[in-house]
Amino acid sequence: MALTPGPWSYSSLKLFETCPKKYHAERITKEVPFSDTDATLYGKELHTAAELYIKEGTPIDPRFAFIQPYLDKLNGIAGDKYCEIKLGVKKNDGRLVACDFFDPDVWFRGVADLVIIDGEKAYIVDYKTSKSARYADTRQLALMAAALFLKYPEIKKIKTSLLFVVSKDFIKEDFMADWGLNVFSELNGLLEQRAKAYENDVWNPIPNGLCRRWCKVLSCAHCGS
Repeated sequence: MALTPGPWSYSSLKLFETCPKKYHAERITKEVPFSDTDATLYGKELHTAAELYIKEGTPIDPRFAFIQPYLDKLNGIAGDKYCEIKLGVKKNDGRLVACDFFDPDVWFRGVADLVIIDGEKAYIVDYKTSKSARYADTRQLALMAAALFLKYPEIKKIKTSLLFVVSKDFIKEDFMADWGLNVFSELNGLLEQRAKAYENDVWNPIPNGLCRRWCKVLSCAHCGS
């Protein structure tokens, strides 16, 4: 029986794009079970500290004091603030519509670290704890903006940013509602490749710079090479 693609997210599709074999091992067979690293734990704790500071004014852990000036600026922006907002999109008669994150028919899922809505204008901020913005991918911003436009059709403009809190870099991009849902159509080719991989159960590896030190898919001939 052919595998059936489930809901996708920015991170899962990016993993598939990087290497279908690695995607298969991590997301389907669980050959490589997920386990937190020091870096992922640090990122989770920073995100929690930022969320509690924005939502409840909870004092920030001294380890993360360097992010408070950024959070104070965000707090100063007018509008309703939503932390860790979960967004879902599903297909309804060929159209993309907003849905609950856990809707049984959800097609795309995304979580925004911070959303600020002020009438027809909104902001989306995603905190990044990597040391460099060199490989920043603005498709994440475009996807979250598209999902937010669907959920709140009164919004006409969204200002988005990837906030690299360690390297102090801001990757910004603005989106207008009348641009439509271009990002989803731009990803159609990659989504079709993913669907074909599920249909045929073929997961070809893509050798890359992660193989030597950062990949744990031992069943792959390129692991460690």
